Amino acid sequence: MLGLDTNVLVRHLVRDDPLQFEKARRLFKRASDTGTRVLISPRVLLETERVLRSRYGLPKPEIASAFSALLETTDLAFEDEPSVEQTLYSWKDSVADFADCHLEARNRRLGCEATATCDVKALRLAGFATV
Repeated sequence: MLGLDTNVLVRHLVRDDPLQFEKARRLFKRASDTGTRVLISPRVLLETERVLRSRYGLPKPEIASAFSALLETTDLAFEDEPSVEQTLYSWKDSVADFADCHLEARNRRLGCEATATCDVKALRLAGFATV
C-alpha cells in the first residue's frame, strides 16, 4: 500500500499544473499496474476538501462528486471507508462543515453516543450535542 499526500490528490483532482498532474497520473497508473492500493488518510481527505473549497472555490456538490468517484475507485483505499461514506451522506444536505460531518461519523463508528460541541452548525447534525 502507498499513502498519498494532499498535494498529490489535489493535483490529480484539479489538473491545474500539467507537470504535477502527469506525475500524479503516473503514480496512480504504476500503483494500478502493480496491484498496489493507494491509501487516502482522513487527514488528507480533510485537507483536500479545505483546499478545493478555499483555494479553488469549488462548490460542495462538485467536491462531493469528486470524493464519491474516489470511493468507487478500486485501487484506492480509505481508512475507515464507512465513515467517509457517512460523511458524504451527511454533508450533502447539511450546513455543517465537511470536517464536522467527518468527526461525527468517525466518533459514531468508534462507539460515541454523541460529540459535544459549541458549533451551532454542527449541532444541526443528529450526532452532536451541546456542551
